[in-house]
Amino acid sequence: MTSPSEAKLEILADPEVLARRVADWLLAAATAKDGVFAVALSGGSTPQRLYEHLAGPPYRDLFPWSRTHWFWGDERFVPHDNELSNYRMVREALLSRAPIPAANIHPIPTEGLSPEAAASAYERELKSFYGAERLDPARPLFDVTLLGLGPDGHTASLFPGTAVLVERDRWVAAIAGAKSETRITLTYPALESSRHAAFLVVGEEKRAIFARFRRGDSGLPAARLCPTGTLWLFGDAAATRDAAS
Repeated sequence: MTSPSEAKLEILADPEVLARRVADWLLAAATAKDGVFAVALSGGSTPQRLYEHLAGPPYRDLFPWSRTHWFWGDERFVPHDNELSNYRMVREALLSRAPIPAANIHPIPTEGLSPEAAASAYERELKSFYGAERLDPARPLFDVTLLGLGPDGHTASLFPGTAVLVERDRWVAAIAGAKSETRITLTYPALESSRHAAFLVVGEEKRAIFARFRRGDSGLPAARLCPTGTLWLFGDAAATRDAAS
């Protein structure tokens, strides 16, 4: 397992250069592996430009779409056409623009059931895809997990002070009360079951929290995440100014 202080840190000039670099990195990871390739997607504004790059040249013609499966690390419990939906953002930026088989897209369900039932349904889907009830460190669930870093140190929907931070059995949980809308999130066991986990962090406003994260501040949920594989930190110059050493 890799801690933030041991992670591979890459500092890019600006958000656009970062998005292009991560697109290259993701393409390289996908083409280097034979067979099924599984990605857990991050929501928010930072990865949106990455997804747009993947849907355009040269990535659209090079990426192994037919064998790549797309999952979500977390989701707001709103309809998929809602402007707050992570699924909607990814659909508009990537899914509707790239030749991805419908069977390879695995959104978190958010309509017609309770948040708890949605979490259970998504956990069942992950287990069905994985082919087992328990995670084996030698066989990660995901090949790549994309992550963000919130201003309070959260990642996915693992927020400070929430009970889900100590969850080690369930793969997916419903989170109510941490934000104005209920969330569905993968837990640490599922997020950590990855060959590569990558945080994408940009902007001056992330500078202080990124420095704390890089030091491994255990008060930050993001800093507690230790993937079974390699941890990557992709940050722009503004966000990483205090953490480059």
